[in-house]
Amino acid sequence: MDLQPYLPVILFILVGVAVGVLPQAIGFVLGPRRPDAAKNSPYECGFEAFEDARMKFDVRYYLVAILFILFDLEIAFLFPWAVSLREIGAAGFWAMMLFLGILVVGFVYEWKKGALDWE
Repeated sequence: MDLQPYLPVILFILVGVAVGVLPQAIGFVLGPRRPDAAKNSPYECGFEAFEDARMKFDVRYYLVAILFILFDLEIAFLFPWAVSLREIGAAGFWAMMLFLGILVVGFVYEWKKGALDWE
């Protein structure tokens, strides 16, 4: 059984693991260890994690998350569209322009409502 065709895949996996693990290992070994209360405290969404569950917090965290998901999905649709643009032709092009136009209208609406203003 010849494993020669799998060599590039194995090398790709090894380099990927090395790029992911080596900087963390170097940081763990060589990094300073000066913990304090602020560094060790949990932090999430701009408020203390261990307070009353019914506390009020700003809705802008949700708006930012929704906007991120919206534009992240837009990019996820743009890559396969760009790759297959020759095959789908003008109909596919104008369908994507309609999709992008709807997203731009939503973005302008969010902008006008002040969802992107951070105080």
